[in-house]
Amino acid sequence: MTEPAGETAPEAPEAVTPLDEPAGEPVAEPAEDVREGAEATGPAEATGPAEADETAEADETAGTAEPETPATDAPEAETPATDAPEAETPAADTPEAGTGAGGGASSASDTPELSDAQAELAAQRELRARIEARKAEKEGPVASGGKLSGTAADLLAAVRAVEGGKATGSTFYEAPEPAPRRPAPEAAPAVTVRPPVPTAAPVPDPGTTAAVREVLARGGAPEALAGQVAAVLGEGAAGVLGEDPWQLLAVPGVRPEQADGFARALLGAACVPDDPRRTVALTVWLLEQAALQGHTALELQALRAALARHTVADPDKAVEVAVSEGAVLVFQEESEETAEEPDTDEEAPAEAAEAPAAPVLLGLDRYALAEESLADGLARLVRTATADTWEGSELDRAAGEHGLVLHTGGEAARAEPVALVAAARERGLRALVAVHSEDGRRALAAAGAEAVTVAGLLSGAAGPARDEEGAFALDLLAVLDAPQLDVETAAMLVEFLPDGCRLVLSGDPEVLGAPGAGRVFTDALAARVCPRVASRVPDPGPLGELVSGIGVGELNQVEAPGKEVVIVPVRDAGEAVHRTVQLVADSVPRAIGVPSEQTQVVTVGHGGSAGTRALNAALKQRLNPGPGRFGGYDPGDRVAYAPVPGRTVTGTVVSADAEGLRLRCGDEDVLVPRDRVESALRHGWALTAHQAAGTRWPAVVAVLPGDAAGGLSRAWVYTAFGRAQRHLSVVHGVDQALARAVAEGIAPERTTRLRPLLEALLATPEE
Repeated sequence: MTEPAGETAPEAPEAVTPLDEPAGEPVAEPAEDVREGAEATGPAEATGPAEADETAEADETAGTAEPETPATDAPEAETPATDAPEAETPAADTPEAGTGAGGGASSASDTPELSDAQAELAAQRELRARIEARKAEKEGPVASGGKLSGTAADLLAAVRAVEGGKATGSTFYEAPEPAPRRPAPEAAPAVTVRPPVPTAAPVPDPGTTAAVREVLARGGAPEALAGQVAAVLGEGAAGVLGEDPWQLLAVPGVRPEQADGFARALLGAACVPDDPRRTVALTVWLLEQAALQGHTALELQALRAALARHTVADPDKAVEVAVSEGAVLVFQEESEETAEEPDTDEEAPAEAAEAPAAPVLLGLDRYALAEESLADGLARLVRTATADTWEGSELDRAAGEHGLVLHTGGEAARAEPVALVAAARERGLRALVAVHSEDGRRALAAAGAEAVTVAGLLSGAAGPARDEEGAFALDLLAVLDAPQLDVETAAMLVEFLPDGCRLVLSGDPEVLGAPGAGRVFTDALAARVCPRVASRVPDPGPLGELVSGIGVGELNQVEAPGKEVVIVPVRDAGEAVHRTVQLVADSVPRAIGVPSEQTQVVTVGHGGSAGTRALNAALKQRLNPGPGRFGGYDPGDRVAYAPVPGRTVTGTVVSADAEGLRLRCGDEDVLVPRDRVESALRHGWALTAHQAAGTRWPAVVAVLPGDAAGGLSRAWVYTAFGRAQRHLSVVHGVDQALARAVAEGIAPERTTRLRPLLEALLATPEE
């Protein structure tokens, strides 16, 4: 995209001279050209506008990633994809063992420590087992012809019947029954911090890994993938991969063209585009890519189109085969939008009396189970709560009468659910506040409020005691930052709440959605099946005024006598990088009094000439220069660490040894194993808005280079600008695109099933 040729005054807020520099003075130093080509990434087919920079993070795999291509077009919108940070330089230089044997060993305790990632994965496995067991009790084999039975046969029949117009998908798919009642556990302390239960991480058998390495070598694939393939495909991985080379797509980061090349090397002339093995693996891969962009399912037409773009000659047959083999599930649920009462006026034409049919959706088992489990769990809380009369605010009264309450508002409104929990404790109830990030927990602690993170609550690292079924000893749980809940995390959380427990989901619906699949808070609001309390507490000051206006589509000029909001116009991406470094390293600390380590840069994507890679490289050179001898990092580097996909923790590199990199993240010491440095870590002076969501800093520099205009939306601007507590600098190079994004830039809708599921379970007759 051609960048603005000259300096243009921003639409709004009012153009203020860059901090303490004279008005109208040109940049004295030449703009450094720190441009970096946008990484090559295939289109995110079937998911609407591709959001390349974020999605590409999940597409890269050691040894198989394609070379990056210089950016020629505007980067696409940031996705809710896994913000799994990748190293700025390859981690081939693994952390050195500078401390000798046992120098960095953590042997202070007899109980082995469990990482956040292992704990969260263990919790996910437990939830999957619970849901599978429940479904197995309700479903028996149903003969449906041929070699199929049960769910696979019914789903194949569903696809054929729906496409032929003989029936709707809902005829073949029954909503799961509500979970059995669970008694409330006995009283326990509100917060009990304890170490997680140790769980051994699955390690592939050496023999399995060796066999997989041999198959990969025959197909010309990097042998370094052997461990990942063995972990994903299991004990018989070598045999599975030899018989179906496209199973390589199950490894995160492998792309279809790479799997096709591997298959051609193994199968020779027998490798054809419409091979059923290829089409099934490709269908699953497309749905996984859609999940990285927040979708829990795809419409049938969108999936067909995506398969066609991957040279599948008969997409209809490909979908049918994927459904028949049970790799993909089919759904057709009606929501209020598609189930409105038909017009019974006799004079109306017959075709006008027909309500529009609900679209046929296809999805993966894991997300289908999560949405169904979440809908069941929320319905259970609504039905088992005992109405009570609580005096106090509107939120207090609603929480007393209902089992599920939704609360909306900005940053200042967070005080309301915190006050609700405090009042509930005074009533003798076991109540708890859960937040998205450690930063949010520390902020509440500084204000005298006790809270835990959702991740800590689920892993068992913090929170109340549990009963024999794993249910929390709680009467009320208030979850702040609820828009950051993906469907799988929300399903686990609700699964562990006892019958009769009240759940309050609180958050700002204008911020970017969860980095994982689903839109739990938005779907619950849209379903209108529980009370919704809108806060009337405004965010204070010029920053609050600016962000509140953006939320309603207005980019207002605000008066900022204390330089709370500063606009820094730039002509091109090189100048944007230069001015960003100048702001973080010099101007903001000198004029505002916020040190560099408390100033966060937020930009649109990872790639591009002013993405996180280019900005982090320039900021490291200025703030903490070094050779990056520990896998690309040096002590003192600011980093962004993803313990699990979709959750970013910021910290600082402390040291490195034979085990990996040691970080300081807030109040905690974190070890990043050296085999995860490249995939789970990146420099953190600059983040994307998705990585920054749920966290606030004293000062924020929002970078909007000219080639980022295509990635802007109202939600992005609202989220990025709203991360600032005291000061916001906007490095502005998108001309009129910023005002257009705020007024018209609606983020792409996610395709999910939670809303119709909730409506079917909880809709009242008058609705």
